[in-house]
Amino acid sequence: MRQQDRASKSAVCGSGTDFKSKVCPVAKWETAMFRPEIKVIDCSIRDGGLMNKSNFRLETVRNVYKAVCDAGIDIVELGYRNSKEMFSVEEYGPTRFCDEDYLQKVVKGIKSETTKIAIMQDAHKAVAEDVLPKEKSVVDVIRVATYVKDIDKAIKLANNATDKGYITTINIMSISQALERDLDEALQQIQEETKITACYIVDSFGALYSEDIDFFVDKFKKYLKGKEVGVHCHNQQQLGFANTIAGIIRGANYLDGTLYGLGRAAGNCPLELLLSFLKNPKFDIIPLLDVISKDILPLGDEICWGYSIPHMITGMLNRHPQAALTIMDLPEGNPDKMDFRKFYEKLTEEGED
Repeated sequence: MRQQDRASKSAVCGSGTDFKSKVCPVAKWETAMFRPEIKVIDCSIRDGGLMNKSNFRLETVRNVYKAVCDAGIDIVELGYRNSKEMFSVEEYGPTRFCDEDYLQKVVKGIKSETTKIAIMQDAHKAVAEDVLPKEKSVVDVIRVATYVKDIDKAIKLANNATDKGYITTINIMSISQALERDLDEALQQIQEETKITACYIVDSFGALYSEDIDFFVDKFKKYLKGKEVGVHCHNQQQLGFANTIAGIIRGANYLDGTLYGLGRAAGNCPLELLLSFLKNPKFDIIPLLDVISKDILPLGDEICWGYSIPHMITGMLNRHPQAALTIMDLPEGNPDKMDFRKFYEKLTEEGED
């Protein structure tokens, strides 16, 4: 079915090197590459923190923050504000909690007046009481991550943040496994019960293709009036960047990316690639190139992210990335670590149960 869909798109748009210049209802290139409504969000520290339990050095966080601000990025997400009742402060680093005093250290002397600061609350791992009134915080945006089943919790947290003066979003995770009826009901609730600025399609498993992005953006736009649509794409099948472009073309205006794709498992849409596509003169890629070479690439000595065969397998099978992370964490010399066929057969057999 997907091959047929792609074939039909080729028939509509034509083929060859002049694809961008064709009059094509699918690829609205002119409005996609430069659209004033677009907001770019850097999630490097927050999403990357899922690979090291948010244990970043303060210097690294400050360098990322400064580079992203200097690059003209609209919003930078510096971590989570999740409950210390659910996460150990001995095990998890400061960007899992983003206490106000810590954030003050991050921005001291380099606070931007144009790049907004965001934090994330997990609907099932955070409490409303941890959010201060906006006037007492350096935070501008609170993003609430949720599964469809937890939408009531997410709405409560989002409304709490909105009432306290923050810009808010709801980010629907694992959307590739959501039942359509449940998703429709959740979107209707969000429309009727919140004043969020944007609602996100989150491809947590890196399982979506461009036609799936088209489907979800259209669905979100159908239900959500006066609210923007966002896309947060993972890279299990090397489609994080391509799917973000698909979202832009379809009308998504809130776009997530990370430096060099830093993020959970196979990582995310690379921020530097996203800027190259948008062609907006307000963005400057040079500070990003500097921080990637000086701060992000050296993280590879401590944590591992990016495309791999185990991640590809979980993505193509629409499975949680933890299965791939588990096999990749096996000690060197363990025969199962590189037995990709066995891993694939195990997951496909489980899927048949």
